[in-house]
Amino acid sequence: MILCIETATETCSVALCNKDGVVSARESSEGKSHASQLTVFIIDVLKEAGISAGDLEAVAVSKGPGSYTGLRIGVSVAKGITYAASIPLIGIATTTSMYYGFLGQAEKKYGLQPSDLYAPALDARRMEIYYSVISAGGKELKEVAAEIISADTFKPYPKESRIFLFGNGAAKCKEVAGGNNVIIDEEFMISASFMRLPAYEALVQKRFEDVAYFEPFYLKDFLTSKPVKNIL
Repeated sequence: MILCIETATETCSVALCNKDGVVSARESSEGKSHASQLTVFIIDVLKEAGISAGDLEAVAVSKGPGSYTGLRIGVSVAKGITYAASIPLIGIATTTSMYYGFLGQAEKKYGLQPSDLYAPALDARRMEIYYSVISAGGKELKEVAAEIISADTFKPYPKESRIFLFGNGAAKCKEVAGGNNVIIDEEFMISASFMRLPAYEALVQKRFEDVAYFEPFYLKDFLTSKPVKNIL
């Protein structure tokens, strides 16, 4: 079994998965709760399955892009578990797990077409989003980047393709990118369970991270705000 950890957004999510599906999961969308809830969720899912960390095949963690603080917490916990249990660490791009999760939902909600394109979008502060463009077959057509979306952003792609923009960064693009062949889905919620398929693929191919040197993929530098008052 693989323990999957997702902390790239306001959602703190943990899923214990095997090759056939999700064995146990815990998640909360309560903001800024990752530090207090993550280890509790992990203990819960392991206890529910009756196993310990040493029984895991690997730990998979969302490596970004996303929330700076959330990613730091998730990666730190994942590294601690894999180091202590001497098991592999797998890093999964946040946009990749979003693609897998949305694909399953889109089949029921919209129906699937071979020409469909998927643009997982994460809030990158201000008017920017982190996003990539992925084909229906899973090929990355545009590498993940931080950009301000405009009415021209998706014009280079075929007009006959439906382009699904989804994730916590999708809503801010509604006024400029919605309509025509761009479908904005504001209901999508990220989950650690979406990491199951890419995590097992990485396990089979032995695409592991170096526990000592692995760091989240922030894409943008972390910015701190200046204090309003000088307290000295």
